[in-house]
Amino acid sequence: MKKYTITGEKDTRSGFGDGLYELGKKNPNIVALCADLIGSLKMDAFAKEFPERFFQVGIAEANMMGIAAGLTIGGKIPFTGTFANFSTGRVYDQIRQCIAYSNKNVKICASHAGITLGEDGATHQIMEDLGLMKMLPNMVVINTCDYNQTKAATIAIADYNGPVYLRFGRPKVPIFIPADQKFEIGKAILLNEGKDVTIFATGHLVWKAIQACEILEQKGISAEIINIHTIKPLDEKAILESVTKTKAVVTAEEHMMNGGLGDSIAQLLSRKMPTPLEMVAVNDKFGESGTPDELMKKYGLEDSNIVEAVEKVISRK
Repeated sequence: MKKYTITGEKDTRSGFGDGLYELGKKNPNIVALCADLIGSLKMDAFAKEFPERFFQVGIAEANMMGIAAGLTIGGKIPFTGTFANFSTGRVYDQIRQCIAYSNKNVKICASHAGITLGEDGATHQIMEDLGLMKMLPNMVVINTCDYNQTKAATIAIADYNGPVYLRFGRPKVPIFIPADQKFEIGKAILLNEGKDVTIFATGHLVWKAIQACEILEQKGISAEIINIHTIKPLDEKAILESVTKTKAVVTAEEHMMNGGLGDSIAQLLSRKMPTPLEMVAVNDKFGESGTPDELMKKYGLEDSNIVEAVEKVISRK
């Protein structure tokens, strides 16, 4: 399989913060809003350098979404920042009515997604957000895998005219995507070619899929890995081309099984190419307090779980 070089470890939220700062230097229409979590969202540099374009709204996330929608009317491109739980579940009505329904050019940027939020526990962890957001008409949904991809995505979505949900995380994770790799909304990335099974992974599970692929290679199984960073719009062409070849699918995500990436791919395949499929995801459970590593293991989101899913789906071919 193709070998990937790790150039360091960094949290994906820092990719957002650095991308936002670069945008601020390039485009005077970029504005940022935060709900009392400047440090957690890594928005410090933007707030310091462009105070006239930064709005600290406090713990008032619903108000933040309304303000962001209003700012677009004057030609601004607002980036909102808070935890994924507060970026979606807490403000779903405001997003639906003020942003998605009227197709406002708001970038909803959500950190601390999934269970790798860790010790803050179930009330702050959200594993339903991709499902919530992908169901909204007009909404683009993006889930990045490392620092470099998050930075590139942050910069890229500023050029897209319409609402975007950008999801990233808290823990430090390996950096393996090239810094100069262009980010294209809705364009999947082939990470490894294979013939026996396709692993479609998103977010933190992309690196886990690469690790699983190395284990599978030792077992004589050739796995194709595709990074689905854009959950919506889904790259149907890339998915169907790969599945035509491998005829077996595993999806991997740090999200609820219901409503996530696996759900989207299952819907596509059921309509156009019925195929054996297994999902590595959280199965209808809330999170709990613990370290990110402990929780990933407990909830079955490790490379070993991907290997098990691959072996199971191949037996169904």
